[in-house]
Amino acid sequence: MIKTRSQKNGMVTVTWVLPADVHEGPVSVVGCFNDWTPGTHVLGKRSNGTRSVSWTAAPGTETRFRYLGDGGYWFGDPDAATDGVNSVIVVEPGLRN
Repeated sequence: MIKTRSQKNGMVTVTWVLPADVHEGPVSVVGCFNDWTPGTHVLGKRSNGTRSVSWTAAPGTETRFRYLGDGGYWFGDPDAATDGVNSVIVVEPGLRN
């Protein structure tokens, strides 16, 4: 699941959320926003049984990404569009707290 939250400065926080049992071991979000560098955005375990990581972007930013788990296991996000290989999202403003 991908959540967005608008910030007061006009930027948008994008949060990737996965159930803790999707893949054993650490999982990173790897994409054009972090130069496809594994380990930069590692999903952390949460008390509600999920794991997540966030990134901040300008509204309208298009990003391609995939998840990378232990052992070189690549997988996409079922809630995102795809370009045939990578998951693709366009950052849109979300709820504002």
